[in-house]
Amino acid sequence: MGQVLDGKTVAQAVKDEVAAAVAGLAYRPGLATVLVGDDPASHSYVRGKRRDAAEVGIESIHHEIDASVGQDELIALVKSLNADDSVDGILLQLPLPGDLDGEATVEAIDPAKDVDGLHPFSLGKLMLGRPGLRPCTPSGVLRILDHYGIETAGARAVIVGRSFLVGRPLAMMLSERGADSTVSVAHSRTEDLPAVTRAADILVAAAGSPGLIGANHVRPGATVIDVGVNRTEDGLVGDVDFDAVVDIAGAITPVPGGVGPMTRAMLLSNTLRAAEARRAAP
Repeated sequence: MGQVLDGKTVAQAVKDEVAAAVAGLAYRPGLATVLVGDDPASHSYVRGKRRDAAEVGIESIHHEIDASVGQDELIALVKSLNADDSVDGILLQLPLPGDLDGEATVEAIDPAKDVDGLHPFSLGKLMLGRPGLRPCTPSGVLRILDHYGIETAGARAVIVGRSFLVGRPLAMMLSERGADSTVSVAHSRTEDLPAVTRAADILVAAAGSPGLIGANHVRPGATVIDVGVNRTEDGLVGDVDFDAVVDIAGAITPVPGGVGPMTRAMLLSNTLRAAEARRAAP
C-alpha cells in the first residue's frame, strides 16, 4: 500500500509558520473576503477561510453581497478594498452567480493584494519566472511534495488538467528552477491517456472528472496527487479512483484531506507575503 500523504498535517505546519510570523509583526495583516450570492458551498468555503485567518492572527474583513448586485457596483467594492490600507489581501469567492463577470472582477483586484494568485499580472510573473504571488492550489501541491521529501528535480511529471486555476500554473511551477521537473500536460481528451500517465514519476489529477484516473493509469511506485473535488451522491470524491490506485502508487493524496486543506493554508501564506511586501514598500 502506498504512503497516504496527509494534507491536513502539512496544512497545520504552514498555519503554524504563518501564526508565528504574524505574532512577530507590529501590525495585523488583513484579508478581505468577498462573497456574492447564497450558494451553500461558497458560504462553507468562505467560513472555513475566515476561521483559518482568525486562527493565525490575520484580520478577517468580510463582505457578503446579494446576488442582485450589478457588475459596476461589485467592481467599485473591489476598488475600495484596493485603496483600504487595512486590507493586505483580497479573496473573491468564485464562481460568481448569474451574469456577473468573474474574470473582469478578478482583474480589478490590485495585483499586490491578489492572494489567490489568479490576476493576469500574477500569472504573467509566473510565466516569466519572476517572484510574485502564486496560485494557492499549485503552491499547496508543491508544499506537500516538499514536506514528504518527494524529489521533483529530474522527475517526469504529468498533469491531467489544463485549467488556469491549477493545471497550467502548476506545470510552470514544477518546471521552474528549484523544482526542475520535466512536465507534460494532458487532459481527458488526450489520446491513449493511460500510456501518457504511466510515464509519470509524479502524476497530478486536476481535470474535475470523478474517478478518471484508475489502476491502468499509474506506474507502480509513482506519486499520485489528486486535486479533484467532485460532489457526488456518494459524497466528496477526487479524480483518482483511490481504492484502485492506493496499492500501486508509492504515495497518494486522499480526497478529502489531501490537497484541499493546503489550498486554504497557502492562502494564509500568500496573505502574509502580500502584507510584508506591501508594507515594506516605500
